[in-house]
Amino acid sequence: MHRFGNAADHPDRLPCYGSDMSEAEWQVVRAALPVPAWPEGRGGRPEGYCHHIMIDAVRYVVDNGIKWANLPVDFPPFRRVHAFARRWQISGLLGELHDRLRDAVRVNEGRKVDPTAAIVDSESLRAAATVPWSTSGWDGGKKVGGRKRHLAVDTLGLLLVVLVTAASVQDRDAGVPLLTRLRQSYFSIRLVWADGGYAGKLVDWAKEKLQLTLEIVKRSDDTAGFVVLPRRWVVERTLSWLMRSRRLVRDYEVPPAMHEAMVQWSMTMLMSSRLAGRRRDAFIPRRPAPR
Repeated sequence: MHRFGNAADHPDRLPCYGSDMSEAEWQVVRAALPVPAWPEGRGGRPEGYCHHIMIDAVRYVVDNGIKWANLPVDFPPFRRVHAFARRWQISGLLGELHDRLRDAVRVNEGRKVDPTAAIVDSESLRAAATVPWSTSGWDGGKKVGGRKRHLAVDTLGLLLVVLVTAASVQDRDAGVPLLTRLRQSYFSIRLVWADGGYAGKLVDWAKEKLQLTLEIVKRSDDTAGFVVLPRRWVVERTLSWLMRSRRLVRDYEVPPAMHEAMVQWSMTMLMSSRLAGRRRDAFIPRRPAPR
């Protein structure tokens, strides 16, 4: 039995998709898996499927942007996979896995586990027809109807906090819950860089209420064309990383918290491949031999 309660410690299928974990990557993820409650007598029961298979199935959805019902037949039933992803999102197990992988990447890069600075930004996304109007809106500046995801990342571009709101919510308004989450999770952070959308009363509020220095990095008025701005390019690169996951190109999730979970899944894929010394685009799938 798997030490975390899996039905088996090896998958019943060969890796054959670009989103599948290699053996080296699985060893990285396996060491960071959160311990469930049942071995310690705190309720629950062992998983019915190997974590390797279930995580590969969720990664397939995130990477390819398909419907849950369209999972290939070599994965477990899609309802079980969706229940697994939803349970990990609600219980915080996904966040625990994500944070352990991020800490490992920071240590590998010669950084301390606790970050001291962060960069924030947002991105508006079109919403699918399944997204309810009560949690979506219209971004007049970007001319996009749907939702907006707000990110706080460290100086390496690794995710610290994600918040999903309606696209009509202004950055300075979403900055209050975003920075509050950031302060509650990472008390070591003292400096946050942001663009002009966060200027105004939010700067004074962050200083007074959260003891955070919110520094606005503005674009020069006489600058024409594309210019790489100090510090802000880090979070822009993270946003581009997320767009590699097709599930995140648009917002398909009914609850906003599930979209936040999809962002975390996408970042775990990036970090686990980095820790395993593997480039995502260099993976050559192993096709099962024909019968």
